Amino acid sequence: MTATAPHTHDQAQRRPLATLVRPSLPAPVFRGRIGSSAARGFYPAPHRYEVYLRGHCPDALRVFVTLGLLGLREEVPVTVLGTPGVAPAAEAGLRHAYEAARHRYEGPLSVPALCDRWSGRVVSNHAPDILRDLTDRFPSPACGDGTCGSGLRPACRTADIDRLESLLHPLPEESGHACFRAALDELDRRLADSPYVWGEAPTASDVDAWAALLWPAAGYGSELRATLEEHPGRRRLLSYVERLSSRPEFRAALEAGLGPR
Repeated sequence: MTATAPHTHDQAQRRPLATLVRPSLPAPVFRGRIGSSAARGFYPAPHRYEVYLRGHCPDALRVFVTLGLLGLREEVPVTVLGTPGVAPAAEAGLRHAYEAARHRYEGPLSVPALCDRWSGRVVSNHAPDILRDLTDRFPSPACGDGTCGSGLRPACRTADIDRLESLLHPLPEESGHACFRAALDELDRRLADSPYVWGEAPTASDVDAWAALLWPAAGYGSELRATLEEHPGRRRLLSYVERLSSRPEFRAALEAGLGPR
């Protein structure tokens, strides 16, 4: 068997843009959704679900930080595969969840994966759906009044948040470079007048922006890095990344090994 060469920083710089903005999910994609009715299907319940992640992944960062901002990390525990202290049995547990979702499943163990402990199966491995269900369906202790996390996706900003997400985390068939430049322009304008994208408190857009900016800010992805370095708002954008990285909810994701190497 031929030995596989170790992954290097230079190799990461030469990876396709789409894999640096959002690693494409291999087929099949499971897209179960969390509903609001306890009468059937998947519905919110404390400690019913768990999330599997892997290190060095923008989507994993987004899920982890979102759980932290919502105050849900105890109710929806996270397992980061491949990190020190995580037993090999965790990988086997995820394999069993995929097999429970699809008979004789032999495909890759795509993450992020939201799994239902009650049925032992994968609910979803589609990051945008997972993020929306965490925010829209689960009562958030961080809200104080037990409501869902409307602070991260306020109704008056939902369309804006979705539009900016599509620029920061485009689909693989879209032009990552053009989308990234457009996103930087908008972020620079917004951050000129407020500490966060949509005002005085973080929203889902700040989670999306931070995850998308971390990799080029750390020197990965030659085209995206050059776009950031040449942007007139570079200093403001990098300061924003550093400021978010100092917040406990964001810093914890880096300490868990989910950021750039």
